[in-house]
Amino acid sequence: MLRGGPHRRECRVTVPTLRQELVDWLRIPSVSTGGGDARAIRRACDWVCERIEAAGGTAEAVSLDGGNPMALGDLPAARPGAPTVLAYGHYDVQDPGPLDAWVSPPFEPTERDGRLYARGAADDKGNFLPLLHVACELAREGELPVNVRFLVEGEEEIGSASVLRRLREEDPGADCAIVFDSLMADERTPAISVGARGLVRSRVEVRTGARDLHSGLYGGAVLNAAHALLAMLAQVAPDPEGRVRAELAAGVAPVSAVERDSWARLRPGPEVLAAVGARPVAGAAGEGFYDRIGAAPALDVNMIATGEPRTIVPAVAGATVSVRLAPGQRATEVGAELERLLRAGAPEGAEVAFDTDFADPALFDPEDPALRLAATALERACGVPPALLRLGGTLPLLSVLADRGIPTVVSGFVLDADAIHAPNESFRLESLRLGERAARELYLALAELGT
Repeated sequence: MLRGGPHRRECRVTVPTLRQELVDWLRIPSVSTGGGDARAIRRACDWVCERIEAAGGTAEAVSLDGGNPMALGDLPAARPGAPTVLAYGHYDVQDPGPLDAWVSPPFEPTERDGRLYARGAADDKGNFLPLLHVACELAREGELPVNVRFLVEGEEEIGSASVLRRLREEDPGADCAIVFDSLMADERTPAISVGARGLVRSRVEVRTGARDLHSGLYGGAVLNAAHALLAMLAQVAPDPEGRVRAELAAGVAPVSAVERDSWARLRPGPEVLAAVGARPVAGAAGEGFYDRIGAAPALDVNMIATGEPRTIVPAVAGATVSVRLAPGQRATEVGAELERLLRAGAPEGAEVAFDTDFADPALFDPEDPALRLAATALERACGVPPALLRLGGTLPLLSVLADRGIPTVVSGFVLDADAIHAPNESFRLESLRLGERAARELYLALAELGT
């Protein structure tokens, strides 16, 4: 007699498609900025771990000092001796903002005109998920060509404190890394970001008295905090061409010829500025757009707050000043110089206080074997060779990986139209398809490292 009786049937597990998995993950409101839900954060982290374990790997949710958990996992290669690839992404998302600005609810993924609308659709769940989905699929089939080590964090939108600490304290043991948290060059052209600017951001407070005073009784005889702050900011203001002072530009690394050749393929800078309604800081700023946002430091006054709309002499003034650092510079050195220059502009008697954050820039060699293999893989996946870019923004994780000597493929399939951080964030289904193909080609190509 057969065990189980004559009606026994073989059960087969149905594996969700990439799109189905994305919809499921997007429904979890894993907001890490103001108003987030700790239970949703944990659920989004566990969601990652469950998929790694279901594919035969090991995974755990790790928290440091009460921070949001990171999903740490490993999927072994089908054959021994394969290189190890670190796959990074983040599951946390921005607050959706005003709900009445959304056409459909931010955590009810909705498809319209070939796009999936939800908070996190592009940044970073839809962008990163192909790296996880494809690795799990290959592992289940016994065909994963590399060891994949996952690092999926829940604090990217609030500074990545836990991930940065872990990477500084513990070598991830990877031959290279893939970061899908970036943009395409255009709707058809993939990109590899070989560099990212660093950041010094300083909140400055100036106090010139115990309280605000009547300008009719005291104006012209007492220090005005607004005047003092403006004098300080004048010390660090860029020149008429938009270039920072020489003291803040020390250490900038040169741009390789292969990068400059790639920039020539990109949309002309004047068109980029016109598309966002911006006015160039100087006549040549548009033509030098990619050099300015990728290979040169830039200083901006982000906010000034002081006084009231009545006749007073303000006693307190504050500003936020930021310097985007070019690859080659060090944040602590530029930060010290920024503070020195600002203090030099303060009048005698003014009390000045600083609260400053630091993040170093990063630069990877486009001729590194891992990046060259990645470029070939992305061309196979997308049918177009990737452009080599430098991120004008800052990803602190990259500087830590660069300092550890881990070549990193920074790519992704986000477009300007995806409206990341804004209401009605979305991700093209075509971008999701390209991400899936790119992840598969990247894992196959990077298996050649060390051979």
